[in-house]
Amino acid sequence: MKSNENGRLGESIAAEFYEVNGYTVIEKNYRSGHNEIDIIARKSNHIVFAEVKTRTKSPSLEKFGSAKSAVDRYKQKHLLDAALEYMYNTKSAAGLRPRMDVVEVYLTKEGRLLKLNYIRNAFGIRSDNR
Repeated sequence: MKSNENGRLGESIAAEFYEVNGYTVIEKNYRSGHNEIDIIARKSNHIVFAEVKTRTKSPSLEKFGSAKSAVDRYKQKHLLDAALEYMYNTKSAAGLRPRMDVVEVYLTKEGRLLKLNYIRNAFGIRSDNR
């Protein structure tokens, strides 16, 4: 599978993960200028901005490292900027508690799910609220 196909598949798997866990997916691939948020989801009084990173079990996994390692400070800043713009411009987001998640999706070379690693509140204050 090609990289962009893997990415789309990983985002679909992550969106399904959120829905199965009681979230409503509000947006996919939200764009704010050059920034993009893969998934925006809501559950009760929380709004989640999720970055999805997909890797295959192949030489690329060794070459590029873990999926979460790709969400460095530079990427975090861009995600936060896009999330802030969304919160500011979307009336239905008023009063919701924002959170930034990272979802790592690991696939076989054939595109089957090997593992999903959900990192809740990946670069924020830790909390037990869901």
